[in-house]
Amino acid sequence: MEEVKLVEQLSNKERHDLKRQQKLQAQERIIKKNRIKKIVLWSAGSILIFTIIGGLIWYVATRPPTLESDIISRTGLHWHPELAIYVKGEKQEIPENIGIGAVHQPIHTHDDSDQGIIHMEFQGLVRKQDAMIGHFFRNWGKDMRSFGANMKMTVNGEENTEYENYIMLDKDKIELHYE
Repeated sequence: MEEVKLVEQLSNKERHDLKRQQKLQAQERIIKKNRIKKIVLWSAGSILIFTIIGGLIWYVATRPPTLESDIISRTGLHWHPELAIYVKGEKQEIPENIGIGAVHQPIHTHDDSDQGIIHMEFQGLVRKQDAMIGHFFRNWGKDMRSFGANMKMTVNGEENTEYENYIMLDKDKIELHYE
């Protein structure tokens, strides 16, 4: 109430100057508030960026090294093993374009899958675990043991009991027989 009385006692010019001064003070408060908001946002963004960079550095630094004995190739490879699946003596069809879709998998089939050809097309570092036949079956969405009982595997005419863990090589002839 007292402020209203004081303002009424002021001349028009003084009232006008007072309003202008109040308006400038309000604008200064808004500018100060925006500066603080900007500082907080930049600080939060910087902390987030440093956290991400720090996390990546930590991940790379603590990741276990790949042993030389686990490496097949450092420069990629392009191999074509062949796979034949027999259930009770009847040859099964391997679908084409297994592993090809939105994400192109390094182990896949093309339209020559009726011949049992598996394409292994890797870029860069290739580890033994990347070239296992079990990896092909995962790309297919199948369990290697789901075709029947008493599975028997031969590789290049010789019996092999590594099954899912067998590391496919170029021009391998792999046969799976189920009873």
